[in-house]
This record gives sequence, structure tokens and C-alpha cells, in this order.
Amino acid sequence: MSWDGLASSHCTPLKGSEHRLSDADLKSALAALPGWSLDDSGERIRREFAFDDYYRTLAFVNALAYIAHREDHHPDLGVHYNRCVVEFSTHDCGGVTRNDLICAAKASALYADRHGA
Repeated sequence: MSWDGLASSHCTPLKGSEHRLSDADLKSALAALPGWSLDDSGERIRREFAFDDYYRTLAFVNALAYIAHREDHHPDLGVHYNRCVVEFSTHDCGGVTRNDLICAAKASALYADRHGA
């Protein structure tokens, strides 16, 4: 399965465990998403984004909130002074789906646009 173009894709409503990614697909997808990893539970992907200060952290959080609203797929966030931990999982599917990868790619693109990373 190709993981190109995730950031330009859009989420679709998903329910049911049949939409969870296989271990092989998840491993392949994470290789295409630098900085993202599977958390200890194996049910979420996560990445920590670093910033210079609280203002820039909140600017990222607000922009990500807009993306999440537009995609109707919302992350769990840990917001700190100079960093934000972003986690995605599709609760209705019990794990990681293509929607999580799409939103992870969009979050990475948002960060890269502002930080060149």
C-alpha cells in the first residue's frame, strides 16, 4: 500500500475493527511519517512537536484544531510550555486507521510549514 499523498487526503467516517491497519501496513506507514511512532499500548500513534515558547505552541495547537475540525477527526493533545504531544487513534475502530495517518501527515506538514522541519 502506498502512503504518498496522505497530507492531501481527507478523512472518511469509519466504524468497526475491520478498518484498523494491519501491523505490516502500520509499520510501512510509520516509515513514511518521520517522527511518528506507535505508543506503548499499540493503539495510538504519537509525535512530540517542539516550539520556542508557549505562544508558538498554542498557535500550532489552534491551527491543528482547525484541521481536526475540518477533517472531523480529533487528536488527544498534551499541551506544554514549549511542546505539544499529539496522539491519534480511531476510537470507533479500536486502533490506528488511515484517518489517523492522514491527520498525522497534516500535523507534520503544518509543523514543517512553520519550522522547516
